[in-house]
Amino acid sequence: MNNYRILLYYKYIDIPDAEAFALEHLQYCKELGVKGRILIADEGINGTLSGTLEQTERYIAEMHSHPLFSDLLFKIDESEGHAFKKLFVRYKKELVTLRYSKKLNPHTDGGGRLAPKQFHEYMQRDDVLILDGRSDYEYDLGHFQNAIKPDLDTFREFPSWIQENLAEHKDKTILTYCTGGIRCEMLTAVLRDQGFKDVYQLDGGIVTYGKDPEVQGKGFDGNCYVFDERISVRINQTDEHIIVGKCHHCEQPTDQYINCEDDTCHLQHLCCEDCKTNYSGYCSRDCEENDNNNQVVG
Repeated sequence: MNNYRILLYYKYIDIPDAEAFALEHLQYCKELGVKGRILIADEGINGTLSGTLEQTERYIAEMHSHPLFSDLLFKIDESEGHAFKKLFVRYKKELVTLRYSKKLNPHTDGGGRLAPKQFHEYMQRDDVLILDGRSDYEYDLGHFQNAIKPDLDTFREFPSWIQENLAEHKDKTILTYCTGGIRCEMLTAVLRDQGFKDVYQLDGGIVTYGKDPEVQGKGFDGNCYVFDERISVRINQTDEHIIVGKCHHCEQPTDQYINCEDDTCHLQHLCCEDCKTNYSGYCSRDCEENDNNNQVVG
């Protein structure tokens, strides 16, 4: 029985006294009993949380009763239990850390939005570039076919990467995508600010694409990285689903991410079941040796 649910949501909207709102929201979530990660900024809110059916219903109702969030859209997944171990509500200067040279407004500066069916149709065209708006470890687990991997350490590197790698393609149609859509709000705004005219984002992100009854995640290879205890979620619901992740040790196909057992490392890496056993959960023999040397024998 799936007695819990996972909520994923965001909205760009000016929040007066956002720091005070974050403190109030933290107290409300504690009293409600939900767990998760919620970011609040002057420019809006971005969250993912888990709770029982009753708790999540109450949370949705509470948010919809607030004048700023009456139209807040929730992406909902069923779950057997909590998808988070803790509750984290924090005020930030930006919902997505970009630190761009100018203030961008996703409502006016961002690109167009494509529903899953439209996005799938656009992907078949020869005049488009598909740009993954996530980090490299997310791409490595799964991505749309023929998508470009920026290979960046942080999101705020995108503006300079675009200038260095895409400047000659301003005549192309650019399709962007990310997990739930929030990063593409800013990514498309950056692209347009840098002179790209025909720019679109996948509305609702990969998560929505995988739930669309008509598309059923077609064209997405591998799994989607999510920021909760599940880590890896299947998107392509058709018989064309394949695993593209490669084991950190042996490069065999795998969709399993684990953290290195060495407390001084904790590198999250793709690892097949055989190597998880053979390496005892460590990302390397050096980490295994280091951890063994640091253990206190009683």
